[in-house]
Amino acid sequence: MSETTPNPYQTSQPLSVSEEKLWATLVQLGGIFLHFLPALIGYFLLRERGPFIHEYTRAALNFQLTVLLGYTVGFFTLWIGVGFVIVLAVAVLNIVFSILAAIAANRGERYTYPIALRFVSS
Repeated sequence: MSETTPNPYQTSQPLSVSEEKLWATLVQLGGIFLHFLPALIGYFLLRERGPFIHEYTRAALNFQLTVLLGYTVGFFTLWIGVGFVIVLAVAVLNIVFSILAAIAANRGERYTYPIALRFVSS
């Protein structure tokens, strides 16, 4: 009877530096294909496992929500004719900025998105 029962509410262990960089890179690249979902999932599951991953998932979530807003504006203005240009521009900016952020995350550097509204604060 000397067995101890595991605590079901045990806090998660902090990530190593290399794990933080890996997850931050994956969250950034995931935004290209799955839009805000990787950032949202990463933010809720990984934010307490290190300051680097917290900052990157928060920034990615803010950026991807800004991209979603841009797509929404583009779709609502399709009937005017400028919507296609807006959607195309948002898609290109999403790809470019996500790749730049992923490269910075892989290097362990801080990256600030040039265009991002602040929906989620620290």
